[in-house]
Amino acid sequence: MTVIRAIVTDIEGTTSSISFVKDVLFPYARKRLPAFVETHVDRPEVQHWLHEAAKEAGLVEASRQEIIELLLRWIDEDRKSTALKALQGMIWKEGYEAGDYRAHVYPEVAARLHAWRGEGLHLYVYSSGSVPSQKLFFQYCEAGDLTPLFAGYFDTETGPKREQASYEKIAEAIGELPQHLLFLSDIPEELDAAKAAGFRTAWLLRPPLSIPAEPHHPAYTDFDAITL
Repeated sequence: MTVIRAIVTDIEGTTSSISFVKDVLFPYARKRLPAFVETHVDRPEVQHWLHEAAKEAGLVEASRQEIIELLLRWIDEDRKSTALKALQGMIWKEGYEAGDYRAHVYPEVAARLHAWRGEGLHLYVYSSGSVPSQKLFFQYCEAGDLTPLFAGYFDTETGPKREQASYEKIAEAIGELPQHLLFLSDIPEELDAAKAAGFRTAWLLRPPLSIPAEPHHPAYTDFDAITL
């Protein structure tokens, strides 16, 4: 078996419950987005991502209210927009810092991440959420600050998670051959793309999901079950 030197993990459904993102983070951002845009529109980074959202939607000219309505619709559609994710991340930052919530992680995740890091493995995150929001997630999680464990983060600015080229870019950025990298995810299409790029893969099927009789990827119910 090829030696694994680094692990790249997804977040939602892999390290953490989908319900935390869907039932806590998304509604929090949706409720606060209109006021956030109105009160932070003078910040250059906010202006940048509002412009990028309009550009992505093909809007040559749009009012602030039209952009707000566009972003709210994208939240409802769970659109994987880099601009939306960046703006959501800014709103979530305020929520984390105010102590409005703590990010969920499954019970065994923190200990297993510490163990892997202790064994010399380098750990990375690849999620559709923006890199700043990923860092906030692991800084303000229920298990304490886990950010010191991670060597780097990747989001959709690297590329879509279901495209082989994205994983090729990640391997190049990490500086390892793909066969020395293990990608963890709950989404088969993401695992397919990673496998096509040469990564080893681990399919997380958290209860109540069950492992199929003939899984297309090595499948596990939790991090402790993963074999390297």
